[in-house]
Amino acid sequence: MSSSCGSGSSCSSGSCGTQESQQAKMAQQDNAITRSLGKIKNKILVMSGKGGVGKSTVSVNLALALAAKGHKVGLMDVDLHGPDVIRMLNLKGNLEAPKNPDDLVAPLQYNDNLKVVSLEYMMKDRDEAIIWRGPLKIQAIRQFVADMDWGELDYLVIDAPPGTGDEPLSVAQTIPLVKALVVTTPQKVALADVRKSLNFCKTVDMDVVGVVENMSGFVCPECNATVDIFKTGGGEDIAREFDLPFLGAVPMDPKVVVAGDDGVPYLSSDAKSPAVEAFAKVVDAVELRLPPVAVPPPLNMASNDSGSDCGCGGSCNPDTCDC
Repeated sequence: MSSSCGSGSSCSSGSCGTQESQQAKMAQQDNAITRSLGKIKNKILVMSGKGGVGKSTVSVNLALALAAKGHKVGLMDVDLHGPDVIRMLNLKGNLEAPKNPDDLVAPLQYNDNLKVVSLEYMMKDRDEAIIWRGPLKIQAIRQFVADMDWGELDYLVIDAPPGTGDEPLSVAQTIPLVKALVVTTPQKVALADVRKSLNFCKTVDMDVVGVVENMSGFVCPECNATVDIFKTGGGEDIAREFDLPFLGAVPMDPKVVVAGDDGVPYLSSDAKSPAVEAFAKVVDAVELRLPPVAVPPPLNMASNDSGSDCGCGGSCNPDTCDC
């Protein structure tokens, strides 16, 4: 028992030992997070200032397009209150606990190059409402990293809910070296909220890969021409304002909506459409700015002063640690 407990009543109730046990478990989870992230070359947080801008559509199709290029990709849905990723991919099945309690949990496998994790994967009733406060959401995101068998990845694409709340903040704090890809639409209302997202990135010291302008015009289903009914250019303007790369403008195609509902993503397909062609350029721009090369592992998040089993102390090496 810690000498700092003294002889107060809280010690006699066993709360000190419980606190030390919780700290030890947290340290072990920190080490598991470090080991997992050490195998992932690029981490991309897809975020937006407001809802309805097609952020999940960008996340899903970006992950699929990178996987189609031969990269090993993970797609992690941290939009905990409205997880849509596995529906957009038409993935079935539920979480199966590993035979050995100490083993990692297998993500859903979309194809040989793409693994997917979403809270819906872990729910028996996918229509059940998730009514969680911050601490539960933070722990869920940590477990998505620590307990899932991501393996070696070139890219981990993380789909976040709109805004700058618990989920993107937890990702920023849990995943060192994560970079933001910010999605907007051209309208001034959306751009005003995007400024908040970009200032959030500055505040938490998160680099920004670039800005994508989604729904930049409308693809006519009859003639395949693009009509600027939603305005254009707002995303490029805000990228210039914040001195950030502009990754591209993707027009809205009605087939994107149908494909998303049917679980057959469209923007990453080989269809002949201005939207598909524009999105391919966005993917190329991401790949150019974040090539799939090894990066130095992040510093260990745990200090070994809480009784964890880590044999390295505060300078844990994921490759040699016996924890």
